[in-house]
Amino acid sequence: MWRVAAGQALRHHGWDGEFVLYNDLSGDTHLLEAPAMALLLALQAAPGASAHALGADPGLLDDLHALALVEPLPC
Repeated sequence: MWRVAAGQALRHHGWDGEFVLYNDLSGDTHLLEAPAMALLLALQAAPGASAHALGADPGLLDDLHALALVEPLPC
């Protein structure tokens, strides 16, 4: 079960299937493909969803976690 990391506003801009996203926690800017951005927006709308429920590749969640964009929900 995952959620968008606390403090992330998901400020982004997209074109041609790619998105630039500002990371509020690190101050970094990331270039994401459409599936990653769609996953972030889905988690923002439904915190606590599983990768399976969202139809997402679990590896994508691991990648977003490494960027401090998502975090697992505490048990």
